[in-house]
Amino acid sequence: MPRYRDARYGGETVVLQNAHLRLEVHRRVSGWGWGELFVPDPEGGPDRFFAVLEHLAEIHLEAQMHPLRLEAKTYDLRKTGGEQTLTFDVVVQSPGVLQESWGGANPASGRVTLVLPKDEPVIHYSVELEFLFPVWLRSLRGPWLRIGVDTFRTARHDAIFPGIEWLVGDEWSSGNDYIEHPHALRLTPHPHKVAIPLMAISHEGVTLGLSWDPNQRFDTEQCHIVCPQPVFASPNFVDRRPHHLMGLMYPSACHGLKEDELKADPPMWILRGHPSAPFKMILSADICVGRGTSLDVVTDWVKRHGMPEPAAPRYEWQEAFGRVASAYNDTLWVDGEGWVWEHLGRQPIPWVASHYSEYGHDRKLAKELAAKVEWCRKNPADELPEPSKELPVEIVYRWVSWYGGLHMSFEVLSDDELRRLAEALLEIQTPEGDFPFDPDGRHRTWWGGKSALWRPLGQPGDSAVDLCVTAARSLMVAGERLKEGKYLDAARKTLEFAFECERPEGGDWWETPLHSPNLIAAGNSATAYFLGYKSFGDERYLEKARHWIRCLLPFTHLWQPTGMEMLYNTKPCFNDTAWFISDWTAKHVQWEVLVTFALSDELGIDWAEVDPEIDWATYQRGVTVAALRWTIDHNDPDWMLKSEYPLERTDAAKLDGTMADTFNPVHGTYGGGPCWPDAVARNVAIVMRREGLV
Repeated sequence: MPRYRDARYGGETVVLQNAHLRLEVHRRVSGWGWGELFVPDPEGGPDRFFAVLEHLAEIHLEAQMHPLRLEAKTYDLRKTGGEQTLTFDVVVQSPGVLQESWGGANPASGRVTLVLPKDEPVIHYSVELEFLFPVWLRSLRGPWLRIGVDTFRTARHDAIFPGIEWLVGDEWSSGNDYIEHPHALRLTPHPHKVAIPLMAISHEGVTLGLSWDPNQRFDTEQCHIVCPQPVFASPNFVDRRPHHLMGLMYPSACHGLKEDELKADPPMWILRGHPSAPFKMILSADICVGRGTSLDVVTDWVKRHGMPEPAAPRYEWQEAFGRVASAYNDTLWVDGEGWVWEHLGRQPIPWVASHYSEYGHDRKLAKELAAKVEWCRKNPADELPEPSKELPVEIVYRWVSWYGGLHMSFEVLSDDELRRLAEALLEIQTPEGDFPFDPDGRHRTWWGGKSALWRPLGQPGDSAVDLCVTAARSLMVAGERLKEGKYLDAARKTLEFAFECERPEGGDWWETPLHSPNLIAAGNSATAYFLGYKSFGDERYLEKARHWIRCLLPFTHLWQPTGMEMLYNTKPCFNDTAWFISDWTAKHVQWEVLVTFALSDELGIDWAEVDPEIDWATYQRGVTVAALRWTIDHNDPDWMLKSEYPLERTDAAKLDGTMADTFNPVHGTYGGGPCWPDAVARNVAIVMRREGLV
């Protein structure tokens, strides 16, 4: 007997089943149907009732008092070579209102198809619907999954909606724990904000994912409406029901739907519609099951689809490298002061300046950069003050060399500076190995102080993986370079302390909530645990490094809408600066992913070798191609049309060669405080070396 209590069983069931899943499709008293999804128990027990497919499809037209299901009187099940195909010829269910609205005619009919391959953990879903006369459409719902309904309810290990949410424990989607209202509500976000067309949830080692083609179109000659609308509520706060909800629908926030609504208001006019030339709508998706966590669902999606091939770079690689070098030679240099950047003051010698001065193709440019490098060496910046347990953040910036482009580097630190940094870290480390949050001391920032007037970004003594791994990484670099065992021992204690962490948290602590999902924390954790593997030979650290580098994926746009370049753009975090200032689920930021690969290269880490199941070489090339799109160039009229910067800042090459800080995926514009491009140059150099261009 069916388990779902919100459907009246009509006495018939048809089953799709292979080694990975079982879908029991049941007939309601009014017609087919709904589905109940079962998955094998990882512990070998009875199959688990995991989710309900609420309907074959559902439609809400303006003349209806409420949505009506698309139901079928019969079904057709065919098996070909082990593949099972279940089809339903559907019409709008007829509770009497149709006779009043359309003179007894049915406004739409079509077909719903469910395909189960022989040996794959996926059900291919599609609905093709034809409108026989013009109607006003409020919504068409396709796959509508209620996960945990009438079984494990709201229990959940984690859930990921790439680019939007990464939930752990008992967190709620669209919660204001990391983003304040109105930004917090993300029930139906604009599809361009979604990094990967996928939603995932896991419970007790079992995973469920819903994925789709984000660029599928209505099949019509007169308009091309792109991007199905994902719907995500975990737990299901929409219906105030104790389970989780994932679904797809039309229209989307790209066309006709307001964000965070579930029906178009005003409704969308379906103009065409005639028996000889009906208007056809198509919506397809994949429902997949697996083992592990939601990150495994994301990783499996990448393995199935492969890394998308990046576009050709905006500039040829050698030209791109030279452009960055020229920026450091001209617009970013101040005679008599050095490389100075706004509020951050005097900067260390950029990697690209040193590298180009030795190996650059343009020898005149190389000679001029060499002179600037030599000037900086003869005129060093003010000596760093002695660090202490109350080490303020501005000194951390100098000691660990964060500067305009925010490329963190150990190469600029002398042995003495590195030793002083390591000794300061030993003073801070707790007996357990933690490096706790200290918002009144070494983590003091302007943003943090202002935020605390509303809500603190974190409490004193809080722990986060990024705070730990950045310290451990510095200790390991010091231990290996200086041959000091005590630094390595301290680093290992910290790696063990942070080992059970799964979600990247704590990066961007200077302006965003400490415990929110964060990209730079993923990169920092990956490099730290791989250094731990190299230093200690612990295979657990190698697996942890692979876990953390894969945590970059939910932040990375692995698709792009027609007509807008955003492939391999990245979200920095799923939160808001200071709770209200800037919603980072609605913006892209590229410097953090560039820093991860630049620092990895400095530390001798090639992720394509460390984690060969994922095509990290293509990924790194992709994020670099994306970064070149972000380069400010006042001579490029196409770029200037996308610029949010005032003309007085971009005219006369004042910002040429720097990189925009943000990209708006809805409007397709670049803005924010521009970043110095040293990390861009290092990533370009990685690509050139890999492709044999140097």
